Amino acid sequence: MALADGHLPVLPLGADKRPLGNCPDCADLACGGRPNMKTPGPCVCPWPCHGWAAATTNPQVLASRQWGLAWRRARAIGYHPGGALVTVVDLDNPDAVTWARTTLPATTTVTTTRGEHWIYRGAMRSANKVRPGVDIKSLMSYARWLGPGTGPIAALPPAVLALVEREESTPARAAVDSSTPTHWDRSVATGCRHTPAFVQTGLERGLDHIRAHPEQGAGTAAYGAARFLAARHTACPGPCGLDGIAEELIAAAITVGVPAPYARRCVTNGMNAALGAVA
Repeated sequence: MALADGHLPVLPLGADKRPLGNCPDCADLACGGRPNMKTPGPCVCPWPCHGWAAATTNPQVLASRQWGLAWRRARAIGYHPGGALVTVVDLDNPDAVTWARTTLPATTTVTTTRGEHWIYRGAMRSANKVRPGVDIKSLMSYARWLGPGTGPIAALPPAVLALVEREESTPARAAVDSSTPTHWDRSVATGCRHTPAFVQTGLERGLDHIRAHPEQGAGTAAYGAARFLAARHTACPGPCGLDGIAEELIAAAITVGVPAPYARRCVTNGMNAALGAVA
């Protein structure tokens, strides 16, 4: 409750450090998913289903009967970094910690069982294994709460953003971690004339533009980003996978406080404005 009072969305974790499993009504996303998931849905389940997407600061939810039963089973507290507008650079071993100390600006540091969490102010896309022993946990991800850490928090640096850009521009590995969200995919953009690096760079700039408006104006920023990105594809024969790009923008807007229906409307209108201008 104290963490929630500090605007940190929390959730119970089991002995394996993972979120508790979904209830039968939510298994295989039968409920449609939470509104703030990559594919927003109508789920209003009272149980802490869907992992990071169920994390909340609502004291009535946290103290409810269903969550009370979950807390009794929990062995750790998790939190949603993106929901608190922070990014966790998860350093899993001493070599990764040494790399961070020589590469990244100092910030709030939390000691973990295997390494350290470096916490920066600002949200971004999550990604696993961006380099040996380094994961990025922010949007659509969770981290284990291990204390407030030491040192003042610093703003999210370009060097951390670049780690995810580099990860997205490389060929997919044979095995992909299921907790890392899927982004723009050439398999559904067979008619796009742009390279994956070009698309991802533009998308990341649009997401950064939306995240830069945590207080107000995020809806307008989402509309502008959607219109700008869609306009870049008007000369393509298509399809260009714009639906996936739209979902990324919507998720970013929701994370900074835009209601899900309004976020979707802003992005849809922005896309339509760009495509309609050349229709």
